[in-house]
Amino acid sequence: MSERRAEAHWQAVALSADIGRRPKRILFDGEPVVLFRSGQGIAALFDRCPHRFVELSTGKVVGGEIECPYHGWRYDGEGRCTAIPGHVGAMPHYRVRRYAAIERDGVVFVSSGTPRGEPYLHCMQGKDIIVRRVRSSTQSTVIDAAENILDATHTHFTHKGLLRGLTSKRHLVRVEVTGGEGWVEASYTGEDRQQGLISRLLEGERTKTIGRFRHPGIAELEYWGRDGLVLATTFHLRQADKHTVEGIGWLIGRRQGLLGELKALAFKPLFNIALHQDRRVLKSASDNARLPPQALPVIGPLDFLRRDIAAIMDGKMPAAATEARVHDIEL
Repeated sequence: MSERRAEAHWQAVALSADIGRRPKRILFDGEPVVLFRSGQGIAALFDRCPHRFVELSTGKVVGGEIECPYHGWRYDGEGRCTAIPGHVGAMPHYRVRRYAAIERDGVVFVSSGTPRGEPYLHCMQGKDIIVRRVRSSTQSTVIDAAENILDATHTHFTHKGLLRGLTSKRHLVRVEVTGGEGWVEASYTGEDRQQGLISRLLEGERTKTIGRFRHPGIAELEYWGRDGLVLATTFHLRQADKHTVEGIGWLIGRRQGLLGELKALAFKPLFNIALHQDRRVLKSASDNARLPPQALPVIGPLDFLRRDIAAIMDGKMPAAATEARVHDIEL
């Protein structure tokens, strides 16, 4: 196993606003996990009381500890059993598995190990920005969902009118694919403006578009104008179970006074329409792929990032890290 695959990492699992007075259950690498607010901050425990295996997430939070709804056993944020109602004498040393958990920028991150450093948030960290956060659940795989976000060619069909114009007109575009350890990106130049509704409302003249994948499952889109980065999305994707991808995303724009605030109001609902369109086509592909006979998808000549993303997810160096690739296409 490579060093990258063995290294623990943070994964975005929920919005902070999702964790209130009641606990929340998620699936993390196929395992049930309960999130709740303990006395020391956000806590993540294996969502199973060791006594009779009841879901702790169906219980309640009492004094910063989670209480099992079956017999009232309580566990603190470290997973230690602190109370067994009716028991007299010293407390037995029962524990529930604990996951590392942290909150940053309105998002909850979880890890099954001990990650080094802070979680990566988004591609406009530290800048004066307006942010909207979204969550999404899609029937798919991480590689298919990531490639869908980063794929420029499907927008003519799946998002016609929203991200692309209603005409069939296309532009000659140059694509440069580069990469490094844990990342790969495609930079598109030559299309000065898209004619879809989102582009007309939220962008100006465009100089380049960048689609990037980062380990372990982060897909980013950047839209650059003449005076810098104008608009961006960063989506943290994870395989919740065999057929479901969960995503936490940042929708980001530069702060531009009242105009920027008005644009931000439009960004989230329009983006949610695009998410719905993508969910529909990904579900269709997922359902159809499970029918016999089994087959591997064709990697077409315009699927610039597929092999590199697969390599990164497998803990390997992407081919683009050693040799940049340049393509001319029509978009």
